[in-house]
Amino acid sequence: MARRLRPVRLDFLESAPLRLVFDTEVAAPPSAVYRALADEVADSPSWFTAIAAARPIAGGAGREIRLRGGVVFQERILVTDAGERYAYRVEETNAPGVRALMEEWLLTPAPHGTGTGTGTGTRVRWTMAAEGTAPFRLVMRLARSGVGRSFRDAMRNLDRRLASSPAP
Repeated sequence: MARRLRPVRLDFLESAPLRLVFDTEVAAPPSAVYRALADEVADSPSWFTAIAAARPIAGGAGREIRLRGGVVFQERILVTDAGERYAYRVEETNAPGVRALMEEWLLTPAPHGTGTGTGTGTRVRWTMAAEGTAPFRLVMRLARSGVGRSFRDAMRNLDRRLASSPAP
């Protein structure tokens, strides 16, 4: 059963009681990484293996994300700064214990990507800001290393995918 979450504003990214922040570098340029995150939503499961299915909703103003294991998120996109920033808030979910959830992807040019020496890489920073019950917070803290590993694996997969795809 899906529940509506508290509609938090962008400042929640800094003030949330629980914040998970991960970053890494990829060789792909920020524009390509942004396109994969924001424009090619349905392709997300091909590189972020924690995602079972993804699709745009509300005429592109939101997304529906289904994780492996059955958790579903209905998200509202809040920020779309092409090539730089992508942020969204979870409006509804079936995940137990969560009261508010927001995520942000910050993309900044990296001097050398992942060692290519070309100067066209991207530093990717993913922030997950959440509020929830004490059991939810405990589970999220315990899951931090696994979530971080999932993020790093996803970024490696995305980098390989973008390296093998021609630029549009």
